[in-house]
Order: sequence, then structure tokens, then C-alpha cells
Amino acid sequence: MKGLIVAIQFLTRLPAPRIAVSGAEFAASIRWFPAVGLIVGAIVAAGCRLGAEIEPWTAALAGLVLWVTVTGALHLDGLGDVADAAGAAHKDRERVLTVLADPHLGSFGAVAIGLQLLAKLVLLHALVAANAYPAIALIPFAARIGPLLWTRWLPDLHAGLASRFRDAVRPLDLAIWTIALAAAAWLSPSLLAAPPLLFGWAAWLWRRFGGISGDGHGGGIEVTETGLLLAALLLARLA
Repeated sequence: MKGLIVAIQFLTRLPAPRIAVSGAEFAASIRWFPAVGLIVGAIVAAGCRLGAEIEPWTAALAGLVLWVTVTGALHLDGLGDVADAAGAAHKDRERVLTVLADPHLGSFGAVAIGLQLLAKLVLLHALVAANAYPAIALIPFAARIGPLLWTRWLPDLHAGLASRFRDAVRPLDLAIWTIALAAAAWLSPSLLAAPPLLFGWAAWLWRRFGGISGDGHGGGIEVTETGLLLAALLLARLA
């Protein structure tokens, strides 16, 4: 349970008890990332449901504001940094790493974050109109399985925060969350789109950068969430 508390502290701005942990215990908190996604998803879905008492756009805005507030825009920051680095990827490797480490937001990053927020707002509106609250609730969970997979699949771009998780992801953790994802797909079949999205992000990072950093994890979570929102909407339209 300590790992869950550490994961909540790391991935969200939710109040949690402050506890002292070793470096190994902090690394092991990655095993709880999908569980934190369940908490985030429940909050976002609840906000959407309450906002729907007014009208769908208010519901979508409430859900989006909660999504950003609860996560502290952590993953949006990663998405922006990855977009800026992708814009510099025609340069040498050192230039790409410099851009990833730069705390300032460039034009590519600003556009990527703006489009991401707009996409989530529009897709949440459509899903609220379709009463697809289970899909909304489960999407953050599925997206946060990504870091466990990417940590196992991709080499580190540099010795940063993300590299500390590498030895903490066990085959058992992947098996548990894969089974959980399959079970969740019974409730929300659009989650079957998660594996292609997760593999696709890994392939893109490998081809573009040759590895992953903390920003790659954050950006991947954001892209996967939007892809799953779109998948849920398409399934709702076909149903």
C-alpha cells in the first residue's frame, strides 16, 4: 500500500500522507500507476456526470478541468517537451536531449498542448452526450499501463527520473495489469484499442528518438488517453 501512496503523490496533486521511502521503494511505485489512473478516471467521470446536470459542454469542461487539476498538468508538460524535441529531431542527438531538458515551452510544445486540450474537450463532450461514463472512468487507468510497458521495451535516453523505474517493473506486474485491462474491456470494449496505441507510441519514440525519458512517458499517457477517448466515441457511434 505504501507504493500506492507514493504513486498518488508522484502522479497527482491529491492529498496523501507524507511518508519517507527509499529509492527502491520510490521506483516500485510504478507498479501502482494504473491504480492511480482508476482514481483519476473516477474523479473525471464524476465531474462530467455532475456537469451533465447543466449541459454537455459544461460537463466536458468540468471533466477536463478536473483532469488537468488532479494530475497537475504533469503529463501535458511531458507532451509539450516531446513535441519540442520532435521539432528538433532532425538535429543531432545532443540537441534533442537539450530540448527535452529545457524547462521552457517552445512553439511546437504550445501547439501540441493546445490541440490536446481541445481534443479532450470535444471528445469528452461527445462521450457525455452518449452517456459513456464507464469509458471515461477507465481511460486514465489503461493509459497508465503504458509506463510499465515502455520502461521494459525502450532504452533510456538519459539517466533521469524515468530511468529509476527500469528495474522495478516485473513480468508479474505486466501480467496483472494486462489481465485487469482485459477485464475492464468487458465493461468498456473500446479499451481494446489500448495495446495498439501503447505499441504505436513505443514504436514512434524508438524511431524518432531511439529511447524514452520521463517526458516520453508523460506524452505517451496523454496521447493514449486521447486515442482511447476517440475509440470510445467511435464505438458509441457504431453501437
